[in-house]
Amino acid sequence: MSKKANYSYIGIAFIILVFGIIFVPKIMDRISNNDVTRNESRSDLVDDNKSKTSDLAFIEINGTPKKVPDFSFTNQDGKTISNKDYEGKVYVIEFFFTTCPTICPRMNRNLIQIQNTFKDFEDFGVASFTINPDYDTSEVLKRYANQYGVTNPNWHLMTGNKEAIYKLSNEGFNLYTAEEADVAGGFEHSGNFALIDKNGFIRSRKDNFGNPIIYYKGIVSEEEKVDEDGAEEEITALKADIKKLLNE
Repeated sequence: MSKKANYSYIGIAFIILVFGIIFVPKIMDRISNNDVTRNESRSDLVDDNKSKTSDLAFIEINGTPKKVPDFSFTNQDGKTISNKDYEGKVYVIEFFFTTCPTICPRMNRNLIQIQNTFKDFEDFGVASFTINPDYDTSEVLKRYANQYGVTNPNWHLMTGNKEAIYKLSNEGFNLYTAEEADVAGGFEHSGNFALIDKNGFIRSRKDNFGNPIIYYKGIVSEEEKVDEDGAEEEITALKADIKKLLNE
């Protein structure tokens, strides 16, 4: 190798040494103070991995998103269950009674189908409140749950103080409930389901005009497609929206 080439290599080595002496300490100082561009690119990646809110609407009252009111009742196993037991879970709410001869059996068959669709999700549940607590004791609710095939450990059929249940239904959810001697079964109530997200907010999809539908029809099955009045089933939509909330 020529002397000229040797001088070239020596020059390059000298430049690298000088670079190391001057710039490496400054780079290390920036890293120690978290002042480096690499951190900024990582934060972008973290944001990309965060769960995002779906397109489902929050139901608002006077401009404030509506949450599930506090409640505490006794379930089919004799255990006290409150709204706190559903924190971190997506769940469906219904009001029913075990001796209902009309819409309740249809509603609960639809809920069983939904239960089975999401059987592998530990963060999905159902909250069923009886509007005939004088008859629907924990023992009666347990038999009813077994009869229909309730297997989800987060599906609680609840009984308790009638006044508190009716207040929860009529005021907490605006789902009509009343004791009516002249109607079949002696009670009148809504056949709709409410959908609740993991943070306890009431959610729903929007209609074609951009307004929240608020509740989902619980009576018509996917197989029936429409009821006798031509209203389309909403169980398919409910399943799709449960999935959205589970992914939030």
